[in-house]
Amino acid sequence: MMRAWKKLLLIALSGILVLALLAAWQIQQFLTSPISTGQQPRIVAIHAGSSAAKVAQQLHTAGVLDAPKAYVWYLRYHGLHGQLKTGELQINPQWNVAELTEALLKGETVKYPATLVAGQSFAQMLPQLQALPKIKSQLSLQRVAELYGELGLPNPGTAAYPFAGLEGWFLPETYLYEAGDSDVEVLKRAYAAMQRELQQVWAARAEGLPYKTPYEALIMAALVEKETGVAAERALIAGVFVNRLKKGMRLQTDPTVIYGIGEGYDGNIRKRDLLKSTPYNTYRMSGLPPTPIAMPSREALWAALHPQNTKALYFVATGNGEHVFSETLEAHNRAVRQYQLKR
Repeated sequence: MMRAWKKLLLIALSGILVLALLAAWQIQQFLTSPISTGQQPRIVAIHAGSSAAKVAQQLHTAGVLDAPKAYVWYLRYHGLHGQLKTGELQINPQWNVAELTEALLKGETVKYPATLVAGQSFAQMLPQLQALPKIKSQLSLQRVAELYGELGLPNPGTAAYPFAGLEGWFLPETYLYEAGDSDVEVLKRAYAAMQRELQQVWAARAEGLPYKTPYEALIMAALVEKETGVAAERALIAGVFVNRLKKGMRLQTDPTVIYGIGEGYDGNIRKRDLLKSTPYNTYRMSGLPPTPIAMPSREALWAALHPQNTKALYFVATGNGEHVFSETLEAHNRAVRQYQLKR
């Protein structure tokens, strides 16, 4: 009897050892193997207030976690079940458990690009911003006054130019946002970036410029931005405008006429447009327009505050994106006949 009992005990102990080894192997496999047999990363939106079990089930439903119950056990064992971040996360099914947990604890959410394009007006930029995926549209024509207040800007907007006071104040570059961020949040960041840029460039400006304030330099930068897309011409365009301002000549720049026309612009500038009195028509008014007419780039800002030393007072587009510059009206008229009138 004693031998039989010992034999049974040995068998039982052997079974327990086998089970323990099997359990240890399974745990090791769980810890070191990919969390899923899936191959493609998935974006999963983790909602605020979700329990560890709900998060695990969400990942399982998305096809990036094969063992949700085991994963919840893992989180509870390590005391991490209450520390998971929320938001959109990109989960790679080839991660192991530790890598998945690191991602859920860091909460590095998926970022989307919002690119503000240099040379666009606020009215052109806003609908493009609001059309971006997963961005919350808060700004409307009725909310413009609130945005002025949030940015600390005076509100010179009118029925004809409701966005006038916002023009130029948003640095055109790419900003990253998360799902659920609003258009106003992106604009606040772009506004802060432009303030920093303008302050830095203003502090390093050339001497003898006809601008009394950084805002006047911002207005000039917008004119430079609209007049040329050729990098090598920016400082020269700025030099021409500076020369005209110093001589008391009107700037006579077509983009200001177009901005003054507003929504009625059909792609052509007619003689009656040049003669029409608007706050922005620099053929009829002296000096700078009252506000910027577009978002200027960093390069246009630099050019406005570091214009090229030139004697040129005129320029005309050649039709290929570049311009011909002239020091005299006679030379300018010849260039106009050659490139604009084609005779």
